[in-house]
Amino acid sequence: MSLFLKKNTAAFFLLLGLNLLVAFAASFILPKRFYYDAAIIAYDKGNEIGYFGSYPLTILFYKISGLRYLPFAVIALIQFPILMGVLYKIGVPSTFEKITIKNVLTYLAFSMMAIFMAMPSKEFITFLYLSAIVFLFQKKLFSFQKTLFVALFLFVFFGAMYRPYFALLPIVAMGMYWVTCIKIPNRTFATLFYGIAIIIFLSLSYGLVQGHFFSEQSRELINSVRMGSVDANSSIVSPVKTDTWYGEIIGILYGFFTVNVPLNGLKHIFSPQILLFVIWQLFLFYILLVRLARCIKDKKEYVYELWILLFVFSFFILQGVFEPDLGSAIRHKMGVFPLIYYALYYDHFRKALQ
Repeated sequence: MSLFLKKNTAAFFLLLGLNLLVAFAASFILPKRFYYDAAIIAYDKGNEIGYFGSYPLTILFYKISGLRYLPFAVIALIQFPILMGVLYKIGVPSTFEKITIKNVLTYLAFSMMAIFMAMPSKEFITFLYLSAIVFLFQKKLFSFQKTLFVALFLFVFFGAMYRPYFALLPIVAMGMYWVTCIKIPNRTFATLFYGIAIIIFLSLSYGLVQGHFFSEQSRELINSVRMGSVDANSSIVSPVKTDTWYGEIIGILYGFFTVNVPLNGLKHIFSPQILLFVIWQLFLFYILLVRLARCIKDKKEYVYELWILLFVFSFFILQGVFEPDLGSAIRHKMGVFPLIYYALYYDHFRKALQ
């Protein structure tokens, strides 16, 4: 056994150490608004603890584990190494020490994880749960059909028990996959377009039955309550009301581009943290889109990787409907980061298994 770490592994552990300091210091530096959810989970003043729903189950987890009784800085010292340990188990790319755009995006993501999950967090549970799907695809213990079925079931189960919009993810992903099977020009963009069309159809259908569309009763409702507050500086507000079918369509399209191709976010020149996310997101979306195109082009060779990417882009599409602001968007992306991490480096992981 070598006493010296490889450069890529050394880089990974260096980032772990540096960001562990960030995670520890976060609770002493960050504004109180970063800890609204954490306070609800840790103190449960509303007695929301239970067995269904993201808040009740998260509160239950932190009570049973005993983490809720620890200072946030100590929780950070426990949780962040666990998150990094999961990513290490997925694998460290062979060129991870090199300064490339893809690597820099991941370096920044590690810091975002340290900031957003260095506290009692629903994203911590989401991260651990979705990592099971990555390992399921990576280890290939079953046939592809069984692997896919289990993954789709896990999403639906997670949606039923924890976060409802995850139950919609398999519907969007399967619809997008259908488009990849059709020989048409620009299949990559057609796949994305069809995914957005599916969620629009689902929202309009839901509105006909319930009287309220998806974004109207989630994103727009949340933002209407906190409009004008200090927490609303990055709010995603549709340019038209979403209480009509055409307003909902415009709202979903506006939300998708604001969350995933946030060129309109460049207006936040006096908010460097928002501007940094905008740049990070633009590069991330482009790189993943290129990788999606590669997998679509050679579906038989990259069928596992294609589905991971379809899961990621389905989540991006759902974010365009439900995210109330850019801060929530990036926090929730950290929750699904195991999927993003594998999608970014799947070629390295394939080589490692060969």
